[in-house]
This record gives sequence, C-alpha cells and structure tokens, in this order.
Amino acid sequence: MTSKVSITRLATRVPGLDDVLGGGLPEFSFNLIAGQPGCGKTTLAHQIMFALATTERPAIYFTVLGEPPLKMLRYQQQFDFFDAEAINERVRFVSLSDDVASGDLDRVLARIASEVAEHNPGLIFVDSFRSVVVAGANGAVSNSLPMFVQQLGVLLASWQATTFLIGEYFDEVDANPVFTVADGLIWLRQSVQRNSMVRKLEIMKMRGQPTLPGLHTFRIDRSGIRVFAPASAVASEVSGSMAGEHSGRAHMGVPVLDEMLGGGLPRGYSLLVAGPSGSGKSILAASFLAEGERNGEAGVLVAFEQQPNRLRNAALVDLIGRGHVALIDSRTADLSIEEIALQILTEVKRLNATRVVLDSLSGFELGLAPTFRDDFRASLLGLVGALARTSVSVLMTSELEDRYTDLRFSPYGAAFLTDAIIVQRYIEVESKLLRVMAVVKVRSSHHSNELRLYTIDDQGIRMGETLPDQEGLLGGRPTRKGSSDAASPSRGKHD
Repeated sequence: MTSKVSITRLATRVPGLDDVLGGGLPEFSFNLIAGQPGCGKTTLAHQIMFALATTERPAIYFTVLGEPPLKMLRYQQQFDFFDAEAINERVRFVSLSDDVASGDLDRVLARIASEVAEHNPGLIFVDSFRSVVVAGANGAVSNSLPMFVQQLGVLLASWQATTFLIGEYFDEVDANPVFTVADGLIWLRQSVQRNSMVRKLEIMKMRGQPTLPGLHTFRIDRSGIRVFAPASAVASEVSGSMAGEHSGRAHMGVPVLDEMLGGGLPRGYSLLVAGPSGSGKSILAASFLAEGERNGEAGVLVAFEQQPNRLRNAALVDLIGRGHVALIDSRTADLSIEEIALQILTEVKRLNATRVVLDSLSGFELGLAPTFRDDFRASLLGLVGALARTSVSVLMTSELEDRYTDLRFSPYGAAFLTDAIIVQRYIEVESKLLRVMAVVKVRSSHHSNELRLYTIDDQGIRMGETLPDQEGLLGGRPTRKGSSDAASPSRGKHD
C-alpha cells in the first residue's frame, strides 16, 4: 500500500488568515485573489509575498496595470510589512503592460514563461489577471481564453511555484474558466452599511484541506490586513492551564455576596450583573478583578463605555498600571464580534488570565458596526462560548431601566447565555432610595434567595442585612411602609 503524498503548507503570517485557511497555503498551489476594486486584493498579495519570499524561494510580481510598478510600490511601502531590502533581491517586479496592450494572449504567456525560466521563482503573482482577460477578449488574439488558462495552469504546475492571480471580479464564478482551474479561491468583499465600511473575506475553495466556512471580517490598517477568525477557532489555541491552578470558586471581593453565591462564582462560569444606572455594577466588576489579583490571578477588562483616561476606580487604575489587568478600549468604529473576541483572547493568552470583565453590554452593542448589531444576540453567544472554552470566569454588566413593575435581566434576552445572574434594584423607603441585591441563579449550585440591602462608599460595596419583607421588591411595586415595619439599612457588621 502506497503512502499518502504530504503537502507542505506555507504560513502567510497574515494575522488570522492561516486559521481561516486551515493551516496555511498549500505549496505549489494555483490561487486566485478576487474581489471588487479597492477591497484590498493587492495589499493582501503584497503582504503574503513579503512574508513568504526568501533567497531560496524568490518571488516575481507581474504587473498588468497601466501605471508603473514604482507608483504602486510608493503606496504599498506605507505598510509595516513592506521590506525595501527585498526589492530586486527576494522580490522582483515585471511590467506586462506592453504585452497585454497587444491583445495577444500568446505573447503574454510567452513573456511570463520567459521571466519564470530566467529567474526560477518559487512565488508568482499576476496583478491584475482580469486585465489580461479583458485585453484578450477585445484584441486580435491568436489564442482563446480557455486555452490560455489551461496552458497557464500546465506551466504553473511544471514550474513548481506557488502562484497567485489577482483580479477584479464581482459575481462571475460560474462563467469564468479560471475559477475551475484554480486550486484556491480567496474572495474579498466590502460594503457600506449605515455609513460603516464592512470588509469580509471568504475562502470559496482550497483543494486538499479543510477551511473555515463562511464570511470572515477583516480590517486594513498600518500593519496591513488582519483577518478575524471565528472566536471558537481562536479560543481553541488559548490554554486554560491557570484554571486548574485556581479550581473551585472565584471570589467576588465581597464576602457576604460570595456566601449568597454558594461560596463564590464557580470557575469558568459567566455572570451577568444587571441593574439600573448608579447601582454599582462597575464597582462590583472592579472588586471582582481586584480580588483575583489578591489571589495571584490576572484579569482582562473590556471597557466599552468609559474612556481609559477617565477610569475613576483608583485600585483598578493601579492594577492596570502594574500590568495585573489588561485594559481593552473597544471604542473603535465598525467593530465586529470576531475582532473583539480576538483582542480578548489575545490578552487572556498573554497574561494567562482567569477573569474577564465586559463593561457593559449596552456599550458593546453600540461599538459594533450596524450590520453586526442585527445579530448581537448570536454574536454574544459566540463570544461567551469562546471564553467558556478557555475556562476563564466572565463577568458582564447590563444596564436596565428600573421599572419596578417587571423583572428583566437584559434588554437583549441574554440571561439564558449566562450561568449566573445577580440583580441590583432600587427601592423607596420613607422617601429615600435604597439599593438591594439578589442572586437570581447559579447553574447546578445552591445559592441564596435573600434580598439584601447594600451601600457604596470609598471602599466599594458593603452588604447589609436581609430585608424583613421581600414581597414585591424584585418583580412588583416598590416597598413603601411606615416606620414601624419598614426595611432599614443595615446597622450590623459590614463585610
């Protein structure tokens, strides 16, 4: 019995792309990078080329554009991946403008073959291949397009080179023979939705390996292209080794509340803290991170609302300054859930963190690009699920309007996504607003059903006594009783 042929995969080093490709690009494959004008095709091709080109595996980049290669390089060298020392050493640019202008596909093919035979490259790029096709269709050609594509494919296979054709295409997959010949098809898309630019990448075809299906968002910045793989794929790479070292329960930093939770939050659980404005959700979140630091656990704070320079919790600012808590300022425009998940999981991996705080879900939704807000519930499920795979404990805050007449935990119907829920409410007693807190659920664990008064001072949250009359405080009307039997703030020992 013969053994299987092993295919070498080339790591593109484009962030996230190798994850989506299923491990990299197959060596000696024939690939097409397609999409609309301006969607990043040339940038992606250059980023791959500079990452893969070596002295042993040089690259030739054929340009079919009317403008000279120097003009294109003038813009491409603004990206961090550009390596000026590689030009004419590991990377060679050849202009095919005159050959394409003749309209003779045989001449174009002969020029490509001549350059490849002379320099023996391991990487070949043709940008834009569509220009060759259009010229051949409109010119006096001595070779049909299907024959040209077939001959080019045969030559590419004989050259033992990894090849990329870059072309401007829209929806011509079924009509163009090049899509059938290609081993890999990377399609870039972009659209404007509610004044937001959304870019997505799809691996429509990659022979011999499993790719991640679907559309994957990407961003173009100074570093080049960054592809955001699904959170589930990224989470599988993050070790949960710290979870074993800190098994059992994660304490909240408020002893009485830990008792109400049945001894603390079970490790790896997600906790939703819901309450109206000013009820202390962010203060409890800061206490959760500070308690982790006291036990030797690093944390990650994702601030969707507060600006980093306006954090008012001095202890939390100190933790961030000393590197015990990573701060992610996710107020960048047009975010996708995959981009946020990647930032969180990268910091979890870097710090080996065991605690993550998302503050808050309202800011989270507003930070997303409009197209992703429509799927916010599903996106949140994906993020919580990805974090659960890393065994980190997650605390999310959700601001609610206190209506007194109904009991809700999140305007997004997200309560079912979480393993535990703490609700904070206001009650009116003798013309004063008091705060009460209750543990609504902790999956597979005993927990208290008490309603407890609490106060907030410079030291954080201080729990008080259990209310003597709990009827109607969570889901019904506020309590308004006389002084003889009214609930009063605790005068006992604070935690």
